[in-house]
Amino acid sequence: MTTMTTTPSPSARAKDGSPDKLKTAIGSAVGTTIENYDFLAYGTAAALYFNEVFFHSEDPVVGLLLGFGTFGIGFAMRPLGGVIGGYLGDKIGRKPVLVGALLLMGISTVLIGVLPTYAQVGILAPILLTLIRIIQGIAFGAEWGGAILMTFEHAPWKKRGKYTAIPQAGVPLGLLLANLVFLWSTTFDNELAWRLPFLFSAVLIIAGLIIRSKVSESPEFEDTKTAGLVVKNPVKEVFKNDWRTILRVIALRLAESGGFYVIVTYMLSYLTTGDEPITDRATALSGLIIAAALGLFTTILFGALSDRVGRRPVYFMGTILLIAFAFPMFLLVNTGLPYLIVFVYIIAMSIIHDMLAGTQGAWFSELFNTNTRSSGASIGYQFSAAISGFIPMIATAVAIPLGWGGVAWVYLACGVLGLVGTLVTRETWGKKEKAAVDAVIAKQDA
Repeated sequence: MTTMTTTPSPSARAKDGSPDKLKTAIGSAVGTTIENYDFLAYGTAAALYFNEVFFHSEDPVVGLLLGFGTFGIGFAMRPLGGVIGGYLGDKIGRKPVLVGALLLMGISTVLIGVLPTYAQVGILAPILLTLIRIIQGIAFGAEWGGAILMTFEHAPWKKRGKYTAIPQAGVPLGLLLANLVFLWSTTFDNELAWRLPFLFSAVLIIAGLIIRSKVSESPEFEDTKTAGLVVKNPVKEVFKNDWRTILRVIALRLAESGGFYVIVTYMLSYLTTGDEPITDRATALSGLIIAAALGLFTTILFGALSDRVGRRPVYFMGTILLIAFAFPMFLLVNTGLPYLIVFVYIIAMSIIHDMLAGTQGAWFSELFNTNTRSSGASIGYQFSAAISGFIPMIATAVAIPLGWGGVAWVYLACGVLGLVGTLVTRETWGKKEKAAVDAVIAKQDA
């Protein structure tokens, strides 16, 4: 097993970052916002509408399971997107992958907004929906690695946690936009209630493509290419040398993504469906919206914190909180009190989730060498997504015999996996690593 570098090769640029560092971070964030808007809009629609619109079932629970099943299919395809995007990112560059993934994701999302329903074309409706979800999954799988690595490799050494947290903030921003549009669309008493959020994606795509086309290629990739260090088959190389690290990334990521989809997708359905709903859709969506709005700041805050105290301490605290909150969050929402429901969303999303998400960009990137970084980080990240995408369906199935307590155990299990991953993954930005960077910078200044 080869030794992986924590710090990039010395360069004057790395001290302060490239001149395009902020533009790149913002451009990446715009793209991840759009990608997450597109992907999460489906999760919200699956929880609120698709059991009736696309799946012909007398039992609403079965319809919900089918809706979440197609939601999971998109995630099952994300590893393939991660492999393709990671390979191309390490071979031809990060930027082409960013633009291509955004375009593919956007087109497929708009197509969902014009699909015929089951009532109109029968079984063809869920088949078409599933095919589009497959395309979405591939596109989203290719997106994350390019966006994060472009930002990471443009950023200054000592602020990479903060900078990579900027595109990670695209997750709560995408969630915020998706749920704002859905909250607005609930005022329509017809098909526009679920179609408009997908059609609205067209506006975001155009803006994203314009911004991303102006972002320069990663300087570290360019340096690697100039030095002739581009690997012939980066996917094969990273599986051969870094498979243990990929497994660690999967465990770390499951805590964040698994917990996220319990809160964002399953909880929304839990609160608003059934013979006696705990609350109405407006209250549940409002809780999500408030938490997502706070996430624009807390994600970056936790990324910056990891620059000061290290990646592992921040992640460790996040997994501990996730485990501790599993049962209390259901006890709180079961009261039906709107302010407690909002409180649960804020704790679970703005603190626990964002503590993990804000740290991932820098930590996962630092675990791999530059010439296989896109493949390694993308594959680990997206393979975990293939598992966590089925969490809403698993939670719904577990809730049938065990009630909300079973779902709490699912949430807790995600936290335990993340905690184990944290304990077995090396620190990449502790005192030793910072001292090495300080030495390189001092040498450059001299």
